[in-house]
Amino acid sequence: MAANGSWTKSLFVGLWTVLNFCRKLFFNIIFIFIVVALLIAITADKKPVSVRPDSALYMNLKGQLVIEREAVDPFEQFMQEAFGDEPESPELLVRELVSVLENAKQDNRIKALVMDLKDFQGGGLDKLRTVSQAIDDFKTSGKPVYAIGDYYSQNQYYLAAHADHIYLNPMGTLLLEGYGRFGLYFKDMLEKLKVTTHIFRVGTYKSAVEPFLRNDMSDAARQANSEWLDTYWGQYKQDVAAARGISEDNFDEKLSVLVEKFNEAGGDFAQYALENGWVDALKSRTDIRDELVEIVGADETELSVNVTSYKDYLKVINPAATRVPGSDKDKVAVVIAKGQILDGDQKAGTIGGDSTARLLRQARIDDTVKAVVMQVDSPGGSSFASEVIRQEVLELQEAGKPVVVSMGTYAASGGYWISAPADKIYASPSTITGSIGVFGMFMTFENTLDYLGVNSDGVGSTEIAGLSPVRKLDPRFGDLLQRSVESNYEKFITMVGKYRGMSPQQVDEIAQGRIWIGTKAKEIGLVDELGTLEDAIASAGELAGLESYETKYEIHRLTPQELFWKEFFGQAFVWAAKTQFSQNNSPLMGMVKNVLAEYESVNKLNDPMGVYIMCLQCKVQ
Repeated sequence: MAANGSWTKSLFVGLWTVLNFCRKLFFNIIFIFIVVALLIAITADKKPVSVRPDSALYMNLKGQLVIEREAVDPFEQFMQEAFGDEPESPELLVRELVSVLENAKQDNRIKALVMDLKDFQGGGLDKLRTVSQAIDDFKTSGKPVYAIGDYYSQNQYYLAAHADHIYLNPMGTLLLEGYGRFGLYFKDMLEKLKVTTHIFRVGTYKSAVEPFLRNDMSDAARQANSEWLDTYWGQYKQDVAAARGISEDNFDEKLSVLVEKFNEAGGDFAQYALENGWVDALKSRTDIRDELVEIVGADETELSVNVTSYKDYLKVINPAATRVPGSDKDKVAVVIAKGQILDGDQKAGTIGGDSTARLLRQARIDDTVKAVVMQVDSPGGSSFASEVIRQEVLELQEAGKPVVVSMGTYAASGGYWISAPADKIYASPSTITGSIGVFGMFMTFENTLDYLGVNSDGVGSTEIAGLSPVRKLDPRFGDLLQRSVESNYEKFITMVGKYRGMSPQQVDEIAQGRIWIGTKAKEIGLVDELGTLEDAIASAGELAGLESYETKYEIHRLTPQELFWKEFFGQAFVWAAKTQFSQNNSPLMGMVKNVLAEYESVNKLNDPMGVYIMCLQCKVQ
């Protein structure tokens, strides 16, 4: 017996020794990896960044237009910079892009603008419009603007249309397909998994939960979506036609027309684009290179043309510098509310009930801030978090500081909840807003567990005790939750009516979860003016009685060091796997990512009571 005990003890000691060795080896490998990356970063032969004389500004834009970048894990950012990797989802800050164009317009070293848009992923029409206006302003300098590409997507072509010369590769493609809203529906899948979905909602058009109840789009959702999508597409056509000087009828929306014109072009997409007036010429990369060399000369760059890249130019005009103290001049503060609205503290790129409210509070207690512009680009989210933010807006107004809202691509549901109390609301003509409705949702798995032979039972001191995803929902509790959702809807329409000068009944007629596009939202009184962020800032200054002021962005972030120590052990170890997953671009992986994205958009919702004011269908593709 003693021998057996000794053998067991030796076994556990041996296992522990092996585990301890593996643990130390693992951490040592990570440490060596970081040291090597540091050495590479330090010893890398980095040429000083500068603007080349008599060069073309080469705008090789990569990523999607945003008003605020998603917070990036410091370890991941460090690895990307050390090894020259691109971010998983690159983002382009609109105000940085506009700043580059404004500076380049006045810069005598820049002789032309070249837009290479093959990696540009676009953005909402409001953001595309802002950038295209900056391109048009650049053109007033008399410097030529070229758009070059092997192909153009619809978003890419919106910017390309503002160039003086649009060139397409003879083997290239350009097809303008319009906008659509196509989602995934999970009803059959949930039934096969024996999951019980409990939905509580108010609003004929509140279709955010339809993917969990149906296998297709409802007639009401189809009607509402068709209306705003047609208007959205109409604005795209109007903008592009004006930029190119062509008719709005020159968009082939019927397949029969497209096929006929395509056959006339010899089945050649590039020739079709040329004959349709979308591009000015079909030119190979060599032809384009030769033409640019004639304008700005040759150089030892990747293009063999004398160019200054967008990234380099941005670094020159916006160098990394130490923080400078703010001035005592009066200010209009801009608070960005971008992304889903979630409860608690959230990172940049997502609206947090606590974190966004804190930004508004910072503006309130700053004596130099006299007015606030809240730049909203959100489909909504948590009902509770939205109310926390709204209360901070009211506190700002109580402090005598006017609040103006500037709506971006969308400001719907919760995005409208936090916007409604503003002294003035500006929207883009293409802003997707409204969606005034409320829903609650959760799932229970009693049937799934029963199928697997697992049962839940117990005892509680009340009938309410034991509410759990593994237990069947008592219908009476379901009635209670439905009444809670109805109460929130009543609060929503009453609140909107109070701020917009309408009765709750009048609001209800344009609410019911229905989406409205910016131009229509102004007609029915949901917004005050159509305009840009600059218009909203000017209005805020005027409401505050300011003759002169500075614009200040309210930003709250942990220092890189704090973030590093906080998140390193939580994120660093998954970096390699995440990178490999993101770099797999197969069609199958694309479908997997889409499904996961749809799931993730719902899974991360975290309202304390499970009540949401959110527009999941506020997307275009």
